[in-house]
Amino acid sequence: MESEKQQHNVIIVGSGPSGLAMAACLNLLSIPNLILEKEDCLAPLWHNKCYDRLKLHLEKRFCELPHMPFPKSYPSYVSRKDFLKYLDDYVNHFKITPKYCRVVESAVYDEMSKKWNIMARNIVNSDMNHVEEYSCSVLVVATGETGDEFIPTIEGLGTFTGEVIHSTQFKSGKRYTDKNVLVVGSGNSGMEIALDLANHGVKTSIVIRSDIHILSSKMAEVGLYLLKYIPLYWVDSLLVIMSKLRYGTKDLIKHGINRPKEGPFLMKDKYRKYPVIDVGTFNKIISGQIQVFPAVVDITENKVLFENGLLYPFDVIVFATGFKKSSTKWIKGVDENDPPKQNLPKHWKGKNGLYYIGFSRKGLFGNAMDAISITEDIKAHI
Repeated sequence: MESEKQQHNVIIVGSGPSGLAMAACLNLLSIPNLILEKEDCLAPLWHNKCYDRLKLHLEKRFCELPHMPFPKSYPSYVSRKDFLKYLDDYVNHFKITPKYCRVVESAVYDEMSKKWNIMARNIVNSDMNHVEEYSCSVLVVATGETGDEFIPTIEGLGTFTGEVIHSTQFKSGKRYTDKNVLVVGSGNSGMEIALDLANHGVKTSIVIRSDIHILSSKMAEVGLYLLKYIPLYWVDSLLVIMSKLRYGTKDLIKHGINRPKEGPFLMKDKYRKYPVIDVGTFNKIISGQIQVFPAVVDITENKVLFENGLLYPFDVIVFATGFKKSSTKWIKGVDENDPPKQNLPKHWKGKNGLYYIGFSRKGLFGNAMDAISITEDIKAHI
């Protein structure tokens, strides 16, 4: 059954931190808006798909949403539980009221009316036939790059006799005691999951397929601060020197880890590849508690063959291999490579009143600034 079309000035798709930041900024300027969220809660990734030990990797002052600082009582590095409490308080403070269980299936720009027509399936009561229609002048895509879980195609993966999970299903290493676990993926999630496993006495291995930068939280914070005053090249050069002093080079190479030739912040901007913020995994690697392997070549039943020719058995494989953005599935008539790869400062702007937030890989700090900038642009547009 189709319902009557609902008219709105601005529609935001996604109620993660970026979507909430957008709604708050718009509400402060009295610009009417509506959030459509496919899950039954705000920030579903933080609620349902994060491991228990997760904390923000940067100090809280770098992770605040616009116009509302973290409480002074919060620790410097905010836990997942405290961050969710902060988001709840944020929603209440700015009177944000998302519509939950709305799965957006299409968004099409109408040249005649100069508006976006949106079809969203209402699954509140598990009624998969209930489609709602919306119309808006401005569409903000806030689904970010954590849309659909991604597990790469690996020869023989279907024959694996153990347990295979994505990192979004991992909660704690406690349930894997006495297991032999392989973590595939050396980003921040993979590194921290490997640490949690090792801390619980699990025989832990991790696949590090490409060159990575390893920084401490303090190094990353220094870099973010300096970027306000000096060029990125000099910031990156300083961070590499600091990393070499802290982590060395021989120990990294000995354990199969190499630094990229390009700097950490340049790689983040250029390739959308974050540096690894070390929370203790490095020491576990050099002590031998976490074993490093190169790329996986083949899997046969419970055995994994690696690029260096080594063959080892595992009970569990955890894929910390990230996500594929989902927005290209439902935004019609837009380049499949969207969001647009534009230079600063308007990297968040598409065509015809279309905006993107949470795709630039600048973290909570960058997304907060983008929310303010996008709101100012929307104000001018409307």
